[in-house]
Amino acid sequence: MGQAYFATVARGLEPLAVQELTELGAVDVSPAFTGVHFQGDRALLYRVNLWSRLIFRVLVPIAEVKAFNADVLYKSVKKLDWSAYLQPEQTLAVRCTGSNPQLNHSHFTALQIKNAIVDQQRERYGQRSSIELEQPQIVVNAHIDHNRCHLSLDSSGVSLHRRGYRPALGLAPLKETLAAAILRLMAWQPQQPLYDPLCGSGTLLLEAGLQSLRRAPGGFQPQFCFQHWPDFDATLWQALCQEAQAGELEHLPAPIWGSDQDSAVIEQAQANAERCGLGPHLKLWQQDFRQVEAPAGQGILFCNPPYGKRIGNTEALGDFYQLLGDTLKQRFKGWTAFILSGNAALTKRIGLRTARRFPLLNGAIPCTLLKYELY
Repeated sequence: MGQAYFATVARGLEPLAVQELTELGAVDVSPAFTGVHFQGDRALLYRVNLWSRLIFRVLVPIAEVKAFNADVLYKSVKKLDWSAYLQPEQTLAVRCTGSNPQLNHSHFTALQIKNAIVDQQRERYGQRSSIELEQPQIVVNAHIDHNRCHLSLDSSGVSLHRRGYRPALGLAPLKETLAAAILRLMAWQPQQPLYDPLCGSGTLLLEAGLQSLRRAPGGFQPQFCFQHWPDFDATLWQALCQEAQAGELEHLPAPIWGSDQDSAVIEQAQANAERCGLGPHLKLWQQDFRQVEAPAGQGILFCNPPYGKRIGNTEALGDFYQLLGDTLKQRFKGWTAFILSGNAALTKRIGLRTARRFPLLNGAIPCTLLKYELY
């Protein structure tokens, strides 16, 4: 039996994360609310951080302590031997979720845990870890569940969805993990041409490009917290990174295209593509949607039009959704189209029969990924 781990994931993506973790070699995989339990060895921990496209963080459970109130929590945490996890010269952050009637403010709860850890250090060594909120070396994750506190080490540090290649954002960008989930739901394969005629800052196309070239998303992270742990195996980590680099492709198996009517947004998408090494591979251009034509005889089309909630006016958008449906029907025969919509009334204006529907959350907005077979 291996080490127990817990991967955090966006709500609704748990089943997809189960699939991905199983593919990466995890065992005893089981979904939970906004997360997935799984087991594996140290190599798996490193591999998941390096290769997962769907999850936010990988947590390693270390203890479960009493948390009836702030005083009990402080004393319970202080009894643990924290020297096994961090040294006074290392920076620290404590992040807390969950609550109970006595511990109902996450910042206050995290403060009690932090105080217990650094007070133990001060008593033992005469010095303590500094608190670093942006890029801490050691991150302790605490989750309050009734009168218990589940403590874990965060192996990832910075959320894995922040690939690091996307400083330029459109008005309503998809999160990278959601884009990767959509690609999985679409059953898109790198051998299939992909086109987004409303590409914005290009997140879905970038995720597709990285998959096509077999580039590990974790390769964009400057460092992971597990690299600061006492048991960090630098040789193993280097071998996994070298293996990943050796498996990369030089050319896309099939073209990936993107267009948008806003030339400034296309410039942002191109800048993002350059930052992740996809500049020479993706084909991006400025074009009004009314002039859009199918760039090939068949392929996968995706678009994420405005919902009338963040961008645009719902009534004015009705005509655009009708245009979207007409364009797909008239100009994209032989294609399969997927539209992410957060507005059912607007979706009806598309006027096409859906082949499948997948419920999703885009941030806090309930959405549906609609599949259309275009004959």
